[in-house]
Amino acid sequence: MTQGSTKSTDEALAPLRKRIDELDRQIVELLNARAKVVVEVGHVKRGGAAAPIYAPEREKAVLEQIRQYNTGPLPDACLEAIWRELMSGSFALERPLRVGYLGPAGSFSHLAARRKFGSSVEYDNVDDIPAVFEEILRGHIDYGLVPIENSAIGGIGETLDAFLNAEVQVCAEVLINIHHNLLSNAQPDQITRIYSKPEAIAQCRKWLSVQLQQAEKVPVASTSKAAELAATEPNAAAIASSLAGELYDVKVQFANIEDNPQNTTRFFVIARQASKPTGDDKTSVMFTTEHAAGALVNVLDVFRDFGLNMTHIDKRPSKRVNWEYYFFVDLVGHIEEEKVRHAIEEARKHCLQLTVLGSFPRAKEVL
Repeated sequence: MTQGSTKSTDEALAPLRKRIDELDRQIVELLNARAKVVVEVGHVKRGGAAAPIYAPEREKAVLEQIRQYNTGPLPDACLEAIWRELMSGSFALERPLRVGYLGPAGSFSHLAARRKFGSSVEYDNVDDIPAVFEEILRGHIDYGLVPIENSAIGGIGETLDAFLNAEVQVCAEVLINIHHNLLSNAQPDQITRIYSKPEAIAQCRKWLSVQLQQAEKVPVASTSKAAELAATEPNAAAIASSLAGELYDVKVQFANIEDNPQNTTRFFVIARQASKPTGDDKTSVMFTTEHAAGALVNVLDVFRDFGLNMTHIDKRPSKRVNWEYYFFVDLVGHIEEEKVRHAIEEARKHCLQLTVLGSFPRAKEVL
């Protein structure tokens, strides 16, 4: 490109950049005007009946409204990401929120929490899943995020078991694609050792067998620990999330190396309060039946007869009586809907115990 053509391009870009700068100024003014209204909302909440800072039904309504307003060219996903951060900042203006997740920092649970609640809330990494439930009950955190099922391996037993002993409410769900990345500060041809959880190594077996067949695969307790080791050891790498790379200052050498790019984990957001209906909800229930022929069928027939679609079913041993199981079912609909409420009342007649774990907006997009 000649000097003359460069000057011509700069002259053509100058007024466009000036327009962008002016629009940025207006956007900042409008965002701060919105924030002032949020502060007023916080005053109203504190002065009246107790109201949660995070309301899943309000979050869903706001994001749906943004999608309706959007006429392009920006994609909906871009605007949703912006508004999630706006809502995160709004939480902080009303009252700082504490969100707990299965640690350590940089785990996929941490990534899911960040994508759901943004960067302006306070995060606590907790040692195990039952401890997330316990921290909710003790009031040490406002919300907890726990994995409930994975598209490749099914239900997460530790989470299901925790529901047997903790009275918390499921108030939201989150869907996250599990993308594994090869993190290293060494050049790829210098990598001699790869750290990660055994499950993560197994989920990337095809890629590793082609690209880094000779490197030693070393299992460790977490993908976050793997990233920490890769940051300190020469010629080492880790299979971990992109967030772990950011936190431990390790470069992403290869992104999305998992064998199954559709691998998705569903998380529950748990709290002490329930969410309100949105018109597009799920209700999660847990029940156990007599150890008798047709006992489970009798319960499922109730849901069928009331026209309720089941989107998920799982089971776990009660750990109290041999061969006694608890069943976990997700139904389409909210517990405040008459049809759902009556169905659960009828199903309860066929159960030794039935607990409604919570109703929550149905997650449609993968974050």
